[in-house]
Amino acid sequence: MMNVYVKVTRSGRSRLVAACDADLLGKTLKFGKITFEVRRDFYGGSLVNVREAMEIIRGAPNINLIGSIIVDEALKEGLVHRQAILDISGVPHTQIIRM
Repeated sequence: MMNVYVKVTRSGRSRLVAACDADLLGKTLKFGKITFEVRRDFYGGSLVNVREAMEIIRGAPNINLIGSIIVDEALKEGLVHRQAILDISGVPHTQIIRM
């Protein structure tokens, strides 16, 4: 089972779940004018297996995902549409906002 980092941030009544593939934490991705930092302070919560991560993600209103493991799992579960996935230097990234 593959591992990912998951961090839950609460602000008032809002909750944001950020998750990244374990091997991406602390890396900087560049694509044209885009620089994307997979920052420890944003993504670096608990290291869990992808199933545990999906349990946390399923009920979250705001979700930020980066990495092929976690984004592919969200895609398989129908949480995100393929057209909502950005490619940043070959790494998939998506955001999900539920109203």
